[in-house]
Amino acid sequence: MIHYFWLIVISLLLLVFIVIPAVVIWRLSMRIPEDAGRRRFLKKAVSYPVGLAAASGYGYGYERCHTVDNRYRIPMAAGAFPEGYRLAQISDVHLGRFFSVAELRRLLERIASDGPDLLAITGDLFDDEGQNPAAAQLLDEYVDRFPDGIWYCLGNHEHFRGVTEIKRLLSATRVHALYNHAEQVPGKSFWIAGTDHPMIRETEKFRQLKAEYFAQTIEDIPEKERKSTIVLAHHPEFIDNAAAAGIPLTLTGHTHGSQFGIFGWPLFPVFKYTRGMVRLGDSYGYVHVGNGSWFPCRIGCPPEVAYFEFRG
Repeated sequence: MIHYFWLIVISLLLLVFIVIPAVVIWRLSMRIPEDAGRRRFLKKAVSYPVGLAAASGYGYGYERCHTVDNRYRIPMAAGAFPEGYRLAQISDVHLGRFFSVAELRRLLERIASDGPDLLAITGDLFDDEGQNPAAAQLLDEYVDRFPDGIWYCLGNHEHFRGVTEIKRLLSATRVHALYNHAEQVPGKSFWIAGTDHPMIRETEKFRQLKAEYFAQTIEDIPEKERKSTIVLAHHPEFIDNAAAAGIPLTLTGHTHGSQFGIFGWPLFPVFKYTRGMVRLGDSYGYVHVGNGSWFPCRIGCPPEVAYFEFRG
């Protein structure tokens, strides 16, 4: 069901981008003499608004609700990770009007049924104060479905929704919540590190705080074991910090892949890294397109579950 707030928003968008332009085009067309050119003009005047309306309906009613699986094989140094190890990633669930706890359960069940060894969540899951407690309990319920558990880092929306309370909720679960901290995976020889999201806008200060967070995140990892480390970070520019430190794989989100794309490319690439795989030397980074939306429309950018399999 479309909530009244978003019904008003969508109606206003239709008015601004479809109805008003259609009226203007129609008025202009009246000035064109009756001929084949005018008929072509009128045909375009009608088809453009209709096409935009159809695309909006598709993006709202279909694509944002249909998750795809994207699978990658990542080459790693011999012995860095168990051969054939499989990790799944979700990001930017944004619990709220357009993503319920029930939908989160269906998503977790879908992933668990695929059988990955570990689930990584790269922030912006807890975005609704009313649903956050139930979501934390649900994650704890699913920990046992993944042999090496569920690992989590913060996004910016957790800070918007009361990060202290969210940390308290997670502390009562078995989820490995990493706040500028790293842990060795129990019973394994590799590490998972998780950064916080720098909550500052000014570019230079953001980069400085990002560097401080990253240094704190990996300080407990012996330098020789950094080749056996995966970094979870909400902001994709942490890919640069990790590559400089010799980390082989960094998983990020935040951008939603721009939510609009064409032929697999983001339509609005406003970030340095907006979607998909990044390679810097021998290091890989991944920018997840997200599973939810703060704006209820996706076109050419369906929500995803990303799977990574490690190969020597």
